[in-house]
Amino acid sequence: MKLILLQNVKSLGKAGDVVNVSDGYARNMLLPKGIAVEANDKNKNDLKLKKQHEEKLAADRLQDAKDLAKKLEGIKITVKMKAGENGKAFGSVSSKEIAEAAKAQHALELDKKKIQLDEPIRTFGMHEVPIRLHPEVTGTLYVLVQEA
Repeated sequence: MKLILLQNVKSLGKAGDVVNVSDGYARNMLLPKGIAVEANDKNKNDLKLKKQHEEKLAADRLQDAKDLAKKLEGIKITVKMKAGENGKAFGSVSSKEIAEAAKAQHALELDKKKIQLDEPIRTFGMHEVPIRLHPEVTGTLYVLVQEA
């Protein structure tokens, strides 16, 4: 019996796959639990439309990420940090502080988890901070760390 999987099934397939299984497995396991539906013309068409919709949403998200990356190119954020002895930085600037400064200074909603700092910024001056906006798009934000 041919079925369209609605969920991932280990050793059978992923959601959206059309699989051929025995009648007993389909009637007793997959269909009653709502894991799969019969692969008739209506269900195949619904699956095709659902995939098209998901592809369109993915393309929209990618375009939004590219637009935000372009917007980030010309933006500089200023973060103030205390200075210790001999003018050295006292403390560090984390991704959370960068996200808060972006929101306060430029009304940008950035997720602190997407700001890719290998380690917190511990020096004064201009720093390039990569931001992962999408798996395929990375933007760059310039952060100026000044003495408070």
